[in-house]
Amino acid sequence: MDKDYIVRATAADAQIRAFAATTRNLVEEMRRIHNTSPVASAALGRLLTGGVMMGAMMKGEDDLLTLQVKGDGPIGGMTVTADSKGNVKGYANDAQVLLPAGANGKLDVGRAVGKGALRVIKDMGLKEPYVGQTILQTGEIAEDLTYYFAASEQIPSSVGLGVLMEKDNTVKQAGGFIIQLMPFAEEEVIARLEAGLQKFTSVTSVLEAGNSPEQMLEGLLAGLSMQVVDVMDAGYRCDCSKSRVERAIISIGKREIGEMIAEGKEIEAGCQFCNKKYTFTVEELKGMLAHTE
Repeated sequence: MDKDYIVRATAADAQIRAFAATTRNLVEEMRRIHNTSPVASAALGRLLTGGVMMGAMMKGEDDLLTLQVKGDGPIGGMTVTADSKGNVKGYANDAQVLLPAGANGKLDVGRAVGKGALRVIKDMGLKEPYVGQTILQTGEIAEDLTYYFAASEQIPSSVGLGVLMEKDNTVKQAGGFIIQLMPFAEEEVIARLEAGLQKFTSVTSVLEAGNSPEQMLEGLLAGLSMQVVDVMDAGYRCDCSKSRVERAIISIGKREIGEMIAEGKEIEAGCQFCNKKYTFTVEELKGMLAHTE
């Protein structure tokens, strides 16, 4: 089983920066944890792949990136959180959503997500996190991230994401790329990049043909003297703990905690990202009540 990793590269004398990733194992881990339907596996798998690459763009050790997709489709919404070290986790509001394939025979992610908004939250240790919000363009995720980069960060970008499922609904391939033009990119470089993007088939077909993320970028950036800058392992990792879940319970407020105590039974609270369960006794709930505003 090949490991998941992210490649960071530059091309055309740093006029282009690029990222590519293979994420089959982490998307399969997400599918196993959440028991996602095929269309939810594809939707959340794409968002996880985009998120893990965007996380790798951040500089700080403790920087955190959150992607939130809220749509009017049956999946309801998705949340993905990534750090700058290749760790990512996520969940969908309705992980079991079932939909017939689209007209092209592919999983209809756009319909599952529907119309809505994409929020990008970057917590870089400043007083306030950076929040960018854009309208979903297609709900297919890659185009939505492409639009986000152009509209919110003013960076012309091209994003490709893909998840290919096996007949038994496990994940066969998953990965993606993000290519960005720097402000000083020359016309000739832009034209070459556009030609490379036009020839490109799809992320999953390139991976399925046995290509690595490096080879994927070499194809996209042909003739632009690409150089790999960095390679980073990627994985689905949840860092939840009992104290973190406790903080979440405290945040729901005095009245709700009071009601739980009144029932006189211990409660079980789960982490949305990894489904791990934590049990809190009535005594622990009373202790939490003392910490609420």
